[in-house]
Amino acid sequence: MNTHQTKIKVRYGETDQMGVVYHGNYAQYLEIGRLEWLNTLGISYKEMEADNVMLPVVSLILRYIKPATYDEILTISTSLLKLPTASIEFSYEIHDSSGELLTTAHTKLAFVNIKSNFPMRCPQYILDKLHI
Repeated sequence: MNTHQTKIKVRYGETDQMGVVYHGNYAQYLEIGRLEWLNTLGISYKEMEADNVMLPVVSLILRYIKPATYDEILTISTSLLKLPTASIEFSYEIHDSSGELLTTAHTKLAFVNIKSNFPMRCPQYILDKLHI
């Protein structure tokens, strides 16, 4: 639907003694991809939170195919799966600098009102920016 690519460099602190990215760091890589995807639409988490909207992750699925390693440049491809309702879903692919697929992932985030802590529909200003 709507895809954005982000490049990141694997830092030493994200790896174990073998120079392999620790599995828990992939969730942060996905967040970087989501934030950059939103930024390209002119939407920031900071502005969403000021508008009393938060997006907690309710589902995270990762498939590790090949390890990412220290000092490698990774490309995170973040794609919107369908039109948001009370939730928003993304798929991801992480490739190394040679284009080899390392990881696939899927996340689902819920739109939640910060004040009431209850689910809510996707704000109209986000839908408007999707041009759907």
